[in-house]
Amino acid sequence: MNKQNQSVLNLAVIVASLGYFVDMYDLLLFTIVKRPSLLAVGSTDSSILSDSIRVMNWQMIGLLIGGIVWGVLGDKKGRLNILFGSIILYSLANFATAYIQTVDHYVVCRFLAGIGLAGELGAGVTLVSELMPKDKRGIGTSIVAGFGITGVIAAYYTFQFTQDWRLCYLAGGALGILLLLMRISLVESGMFKQIKSQNVSRGNFLMFFTDRKRFKKYFTAILLGLPTWCVVGILITQSDRFAKAMFGSTDFDSGRAVMIAYAGIALGDFVAGFVCQYFHSRKKGLLLYYFLCSVCIFLFFSGFNNSNASMSVVCALLGFSSGFWIIFITMGAEQFGTNLRATATTTIPNMVRGALPLINMMFLNLFQRGLGLNIIKSGIYTTSVVLFITLLALYYTEETYHKDLNYVEL
Repeated sequence: MNKQNQSVLNLAVIVASLGYFVDMYDLLLFTIVKRPSLLAVGSTDSSILSDSIRVMNWQMIGLLIGGIVWGVLGDKKGRLNILFGSIILYSLANFATAYIQTVDHYVVCRFLAGIGLAGELGAGVTLVSELMPKDKRGIGTSIVAGFGITGVIAAYYTFQFTQDWRLCYLAGGALGILLLLMRISLVESGMFKQIKSQNVSRGNFLMFFTDRKRFKKYFTAILLGLPTWCVVGILITQSDRFAKAMFGSTDFDSGRAVMIAYAGIALGDFVAGFVCQYFHSRKKGLLLYYFLCSVCIFLFFSGFNNSNASMSVVCALLGFSSGFWIIFITMGAEQFGTNLRATATTTIPNMVRGALPLINMMFLNLFQRGLGLNIIKSGIYTTSVVLFITLLALYYTEETYHKDLNYVEL
């Protein structure tokens, strides 16, 4: 390993951080501009809810498909190739979104963007993990996530400043092209170069399901990330509805709550690497974050949360306590051999993102419509079930902090 790669702030970390910044800018931009953009392409007040769900669901489907496609290509063709391919696709999708005229156009463009976005984080984390020494890779990936998630904040203020959703998508596409130029100077992972000459299966997605032990590792790795998207997808995104039900507010801005929460997540992700470094353990770091997340969920539903101001504070705390996203992705990279690492690291976070519709079904269809519970009780039961499943998965997950990554899956 060369001297440059020994540094926490090497070129791979910087470029991966900027890549994730653009990724998060694009991924959450729709939630920020959904109302004005949908009304501009034919939605009405009565159809905007169903139209927004349709656009978001197709973006999530794109993420699921793209996660598998880019992951397999990353192990077959190289980490850099999928970085180039994914960014070209979602940059073009962003440019196209700026010129849509109908909701159907919106669906197609966000589906293609979802496919492109799926390759960004997994490839970046895989590359950083393989290029850095094991005692620093957790800090390196935390820098990637901590800086990258601020892309959501950038998306929020870009729209606040311009008030032009089409310009926001054009800016996202332009950022992607600039990033593509920076990536030309990156070097491929040495571990990947080594296995290219070996007679070993690379990027075989079915290998996760043909071995019981490997499937267990893969499945539990997905479950570890559920609380982040449960908190964001249920409590933060629907915070305006919770505010109305809990203390009668009719003017709480859920879009601003998303921005505040992601500022907290960015800080939490940045701190996460140092927490694991302190414990010399990924599992202990995750356990601490799960505990903090449980406390913040309790605060969310407690009497403390009784005004718009307190709701904003709790959303920020929830964001920080959910900032373990990078820990479980790093663990995903560390749990599998070089011939499956990109496939695992790229598909795992996108499987978690793809689980959000299932969490929404539990929250809405099971607890509210099925059992007739109000939104507050449904939120309590949904988050409790998700946290229980996640803690159970953590118990069965192996520690990976000191693991040497230079091996293959047979």
